Amino acid sequence: MKQLRCSKPGAFEYQQVDTPGLKEGFALIKVLQVGICGTDLHAFDGTQPYFSYPRVLGHEIAGEVVKIADQSEIKEGDLIAVIPYFNCKACIACRRGKSNCCEKISVFGVHENGGMQEYIQVPVSSIVKKEGLNLDQLALSEPLAIGLHAVKRSKIQHGDWVLVVGAGPIGMGIMEFARVRGAKVIMMDVNESRLQACKERFGAEFLVNALEEPSEKIAELTRGDFCTTVFDATGNLKAINGSLNYVSHGGEYILVGLQKENFSFKHPDFHKRETTLMSSRNATREDFHEVMETLLEGRIQAEKFITHRIRFDQVGTDFDSLIDPQNQVIKAMIDF
Repeated sequence: MKQLRCSKPGAFEYQQVDTPGLKEGFALIKVLQVGICGTDLHAFDGTQPYFSYPRVLGHEIAGEVVKIADQSEIKEGDLIAVIPYFNCKACIACRRGKSNCCEKISVFGVHENGGMQEYIQVPVSSIVKKEGLNLDQLALSEPLAIGLHAVKRSKIQHGDWVLVVGAGPIGMGIMEFARVRGAKVIMMDVNESRLQACKERFGAEFLVNALEEPSEKIAELTRGDFCTTVFDATGNLKAINGSLNYVSHGGEYILVGLQKENFSFKHPDFHKRETTLMSSRNATREDFHEVMETLLEGRIQAEKFITHRIRFDQVGTDFDSLIDPQNQVIKAMIDF
């Protein structure tokens, strides 16, 4: 089978490898579609934490079950998504139902080889399906589950002002699930085309360019209250450090994006708000099921996120085009 490997930052190479066998407790999956996410882009440009080379990228996966030893809920021929966070099931986090932040977590396409290959072998416990979903919806279940998990970490109430910093696919997913909960969502970014995409594709009402006096504009929108929940979906250090200024008194600040360096706040500014600070990592099986139900009901439309498609045999040579800001990529899908 053909496999695409990121051999070092900025370099891909195709190679022929053996198709995986079938281990007990695992299933063999024919990969049909893989979404390209920020993790893949950061790995390609050498800025992804917890990463080593060479590595097969890709963890937003839709595929077909080819072989499975014990057919029960999951059967051969099923179209499925993969929960790509493989956990130990024994550590304190797993025992408390927080498998998304397992002490020994291994993320597909990050800590071990991922989905940019024709066949993969994954634990049956990491497979999730929902009858009636198409490949786009299945592949988008993972990034949308990250957005949903972040929203579920919050205490958003109907009518709250919420700020999402970073208008990429994760930020857009956070926006959509916050709006499902009745929040008034402000989208902020330095990229005007991303903000306009939020408006044109999703009907976002409140847009703020971070380069144009954002504090004044947010204060005006919220009548001086600022935002009871602020999400960072950038992973940008300057954005992380600066966005505390937009949190209301008594509010919460949730870090979804990942940054290698230390971040810092002025303690009096943090303390006077009695700010709740938390992170949101990955997602749980329950999040995946809720996302899939939301997609099936049409409350969120997968097609609004996808702007580009690329064939698997083109990724090695054309991946650079997906990074080029002029191409205005929001979410690109690899078709096999």
